[in-house]
Amino acid sequence: MQFFERAGRKNTAATLEIAFSYAKEKNIKEIVLASTYGDTALKAVDQLDTTRFKLIVVTHNYGFKEPAKLEMTKEIREELTRKGAIVYTGTMPFRNIGTAIRQSLKYSQQDLIANTLRLLCQGLKVCVELALMVSDAGLVGLDDIITIAGTGRGADTACVIKPASSNNLFDLKVRHIIVKPYDW
Repeated sequence: MQFFERAGRKNTAATLEIAFSYAKEKNIKEIVLASTYGDTALKAVDQLDTTRFKLIVVTHNYGFKEPAKLEMTKEIREELTRKGAIVYTGTMPFRNIGTAIRQSLKYSQQDLIANTLRLLCQGLKVCVELALMVSDAGLVGLDDIITIAGTGRGADTACVIKPASSNNLFDLKVRHIIVKPYDW
Protein backbone atom coordinates (compact mmCIF):
# COMPACT_ATOMS: atom_id res chain seq x y z
CA MET A 1 0.00 0.00 0.00
CA GLN A 2 1.16 3.50 -0.78
CA PHE A 3 0.30 6.64 1.16
CA PHE A 4 -0.07 10.30 0.37
CA GLU A 5 1.06 12.63 3.12
CA ARG A 6 -2.15 14.68 2.89
CA ALA A 7 -5.64 14.03 1.54
CA GLY A 8 -7.14 15.95 -1.34
CA ARG A 9 -7.38 16.62 -5.04
CA LYS A 10 -3.68 17.46 -5.41
CA ASN A 11 -3.20 13.65 -5.42
CA THR A 12 -5.48 13.04 -8.41
CA ALA A 13 -2.84 12.58 -11.11
CA ALA A 14 -0.72 10.31 -8.94
CA THR A 15 -3.74 8.28 -7.78
CA LEU A 16 -4.83 7.67 -11.37
CA GLU A 17 -1.31 6.73 -12.44
CA ILE A 18 -0.86 4.32 -9.51
CA ALA A 19 -4.29 2.73 -9.96
CA PHE A 20 -3.97 2.33 -13.74
CA SER A 21 -0.48 0.82 -13.40
CA TYR A 22 -1.85 -1.63 -10.83
CA ALA A 23 -4.75 -2.54 -13.15
CA LYS A 24 -2.31 -3.29 -15.98
CA GLU A 25 0.06 -5.26 -13.75
CA LYS A 26 -2.73 -7.38 -12.21
CA ASN A 27 -4.84 -7.54 -15.39
CA ILE A 28 -7.91 -6.01 -13.73
CA LYS A 29 -10.12 -4.85 -16.59
CA GLU A 30 -12.86 -2.87 -14.82
CA ILE A 31 -12.15 0.46 -13.17
CA VAL A 32 -14.80 2.49 -11.36
CA LEU A 33 -14.21 6.16 -10.66
CA ALA A 34 -16.15 8.71 -8.62
CA SER A 35 -16.54 12.07 -10.34
CA THR A 36 -18.99 14.75 -9.30
CA TYR A 37 -18.37 17.45 -11.90
CA GLY A 38 -16.30 15.42 -14.37
CA ASP A 39 -12.84 16.92 -13.81
CA THR A 40 -11.33 13.68 -12.45
CA ALA A 41 -13.14 11.57 -15.04
CA LEU A 42 -11.82 13.67 -17.93
CA LYS A 43 -8.26 13.19 -16.64
CA ALA A 44 -8.87 9.45 -16.28
CA VAL A 45 -10.41 8.89 -19.70
CA ASP A 46 -7.48 10.67 -21.34
CA GLN A 47 -4.96 8.44 -19.51
CA LEU A 48 -6.66 5.05 -19.77
CA ASP A 49 -6.98 2.93 -22.90
CA THR A 50 -10.75 2.41 -22.88
CA THR A 51 -10.42 -0.22 -25.62
CA ARG A 52 -8.52 -2.46 -23.13
CA PHE A 53 -10.17 -1.37 -19.88
CA LYS A 54 -13.77 -0.66 -18.94
CA LEU A 55 -13.98 2.73 -17.22
CA ILE A 56 -17.19 3.40 -15.31
CA VAL A 57 -17.63 6.94 -14.03
CA VAL A 58 -20.11 7.25 -11.15
CA THR A 59 -21.71 10.63 -10.44
CA HIS A 60 -23.71 11.91 -7.51
CA ASN A 61 -27.42 11.20 -7.79
CA TYR A 62 -29.87 13.78 -9.11
CA GLY A 63 -30.94 16.03 -6.25
CA PHE A 64 -27.75 15.50 -4.23
CA LYS A 65 -27.21 19.25 -3.80
CA GLU A 66 -30.28 20.77 -5.48
CA PRO A 67 -33.65 19.20 -6.24
CA ALA A 68 -33.78 17.59 -9.71
CA LYS A 69 -30.23 18.79 -10.56
CA LEU A 70 -27.03 16.91 -11.34
CA GLU A 71 -23.62 18.54 -10.85
CA MET A 72 -22.07 16.97 -13.98
CA THR A 73 -23.18 18.79 -17.12
CA LYS A 74 -24.70 17.00 -20.09
CA GLU A 75 -21.74 18.16 -22.22
CA ILE A 76 -19.15 16.58 -19.90
CA ARG A 77 -21.19 13.38 -19.70
CA GLU A 78 -21.36 13.22 -23.52
CA GLU A 79 -17.62 13.88 -23.85
CA LEU A 80 -16.82 11.06 -21.42
CA THR A 81 -19.10 8.69 -23.30
CA ARG A 82 -17.59 9.71 -26.64
CA LYS A 83 -14.14 8.90 -25.23
CA GLY A 84 -15.22 5.40 -24.20
CA ALA A 85 -16.31 5.73 -20.58
CA ILE A 86 -19.62 4.55 -19.17
CA VAL A 87 -21.22 7.27 -17.03
CA TYR A 88 -23.56 5.99 -14.33
CA THR A 89 -25.84 7.96 -12.01
CA GLY A 90 -27.60 5.99 -9.29
CA THR A 91 -28.54 5.75 -5.67
CA MET A 92 -25.67 5.96 -3.19
CA PRO A 93 -26.28 3.14 -0.67
CA PHE A 94 -24.65 4.85 2.32
CA ARG A 95 -26.26 8.23 1.79
CA ASN A 96 -29.72 8.54 0.33
CA ILE A 97 -31.96 6.31 2.42
CA GLY A 98 -29.70 6.67 5.44
CA THR A 99 -29.88 10.45 5.24
CA ALA A 100 -33.68 10.37 5.19
CA ILE A 101 -33.77 8.03 8.19
CA ARG A 102 -31.17 10.06 10.08
CA GLN A 103 -33.08 13.28 9.52
CA SER A 104 -36.22 11.77 11.01
CA LEU A 105 -34.82 9.36 13.62
CA LYS A 106 -31.30 10.73 14.23
CA TYR A 107 -29.83 7.27 13.53
CA SER A 108 -29.32 4.92 10.62
CA GLN A 109 -27.54 1.65 10.01
CA GLN A 110 -26.14 3.08 6.77
CA ASP A 111 -24.53 5.89 8.78
CA LEU A 112 -22.90 3.35 11.07
CA ILE A 113 -21.38 1.46 8.13
CA ALA A 114 -20.33 4.64 6.33
CA ASN A 115 -18.70 6.10 9.44
CA THR A 116 -16.91 2.82 10.17
CA LEU A 117 -15.39 2.88 6.67
CA ARG A 118 -14.45 6.55 7.16
CA LEU A 119 -12.21 5.43 10.04
CA LEU A 120 -9.77 4.39 7.32
CA CYS A 121 -10.51 7.40 5.09
CA GLN A 122 -13.33 9.16 3.25
CA GLY A 123 -12.14 7.78 -0.08
CA LEU A 124 -12.41 4.18 1.14
CA LYS A 125 -16.06 4.73 2.07
CA VAL A 126 -16.72 6.04 -1.43
CA CYS A 127 -14.72 3.20 -3.07
CA VAL A 128 -16.92 0.63 -1.33
CA GLU A 129 -20.05 2.58 -2.21
CA LEU A 130 -18.98 2.73 -5.88
CA ALA A 131 -18.55 -1.06 -5.98
CA LEU A 132 -22.04 -1.53 -4.56
CA MET A 133 -23.59 0.95 -6.99
CA VAL A 134 -22.10 -0.49 -10.18
CA SER A 135 -22.88 -4.01 -9.00
CA ASP A 136 -26.51 -3.01 -8.33
CA ALA A 137 -26.66 -1.55 -11.84
CA GLY A 138 -25.23 -4.70 -13.42
CA LEU A 139 -22.27 -2.78 -14.85
CA VAL A 140 -19.65 -5.16 -13.42
CA GLY A 141 -19.42 -8.88 -12.86
CA LEU A 142 -18.01 -10.75 -9.89
CA ASP A 143 -14.32 -10.34 -10.78
CA ASP A 144 -12.17 -7.89 -8.83
CA ILE A 145 -12.45 -4.25 -9.87
CA ILE A 146 -10.45 -1.14 -9.03
CA THR A 147 -12.36 1.73 -7.48
CA ILE A 148 -11.01 5.27 -7.29
CA ALA A 149 -12.36 8.08 -5.11
CA GLY A 150 -11.21 10.92 -2.93
CA THR A 151 -11.63 13.34 -0.09
CA GLY A 152 -13.77 16.18 -1.36
CA ARG A 153 -12.89 16.72 -5.02
CA GLY A 154 -10.30 14.79 -6.99
CA ALA A 155 -8.89 11.37 -6.17
CA ASP A 156 -6.62 10.21 -3.36
CA THR A 157 -7.76 6.63 -2.75
CA ALA A 158 -7.74 3.49 -4.91
CA CYS A 159 -8.74 -0.04 -3.91
CA VAL A 160 -9.12 -3.51 -5.37
CA ILE A 161 -12.60 -4.74 -4.46
CA LYS A 162 -14.54 -7.92 -5.11
CA PRO A 163 -17.92 -6.32 -5.84
CA ALA A 164 -21.32 -7.35 -4.51
CA SER A 165 -24.78 -5.86 -4.77
CA SER A 166 -25.91 -3.67 -1.88
CA ASN A 167 -28.32 -6.29 -0.58
CA ASN A 168 -25.26 -8.57 -0.25
CA LEU A 169 -22.99 -5.93 1.29
CA PHE A 170 -21.08 -8.40 3.44
CA ASP A 171 -20.09 -10.48 0.39
CA LEU A 172 -18.11 -7.46 -0.86
CA LYS A 173 -14.40 -7.75 -0.09
CA VAL A 174 -11.82 -4.98 0.00
CA ARG A 175 -8.91 -7.03 -1.33
CA HIS A 176 -6.23 -4.36 -1.37
CA ILE A 177 -5.89 -0.66 -0.67
CA ILE A 178 -3.59 0.51 -3.44
CA VAL A 179 -3.18 4.07 -2.19
CA LYS A 180 -4.79 6.32 0.44
CA PRO A 181 -4.00 9.49 2.35
CA TYR A 182 -1.94 8.98 5.48
CA ASP A 183 -3.25 11.99 7.37
CA TRP A 184 -6.88 10.95 7.35
